[in-house]
Amino acid sequence: MSNRVYIDVLVAWGREGRILPRAIKWTDGMRYPVGRVLDMRPAASLKTGGAGTRYTVRIGGEQRFLFLDGERWFMEQ
Repeated sequence: MSNRVYIDVLVAWGREGRILPRAIKWTDGMRYPVGRVLDMRPAASLKTGGAGTRYTVRIGGEQRFLFLDGERWFMEQ
């Protein structure tokens, strides 16, 4: 199993209450903008276990999964 990497995420709140990630701050302090949110759904992390809201996002031209597990954000390493 891969490790979870807990990160800081800058978010915007939509009028209907949706949380939309706008940028992530990686563990080395680098900040990466989220170019686009492609999908958002309840889902499990198949690599690290656990469930929450999985955001499919485009960061730096690559598709990644970003998870909101309760009040904490993580990505799979």
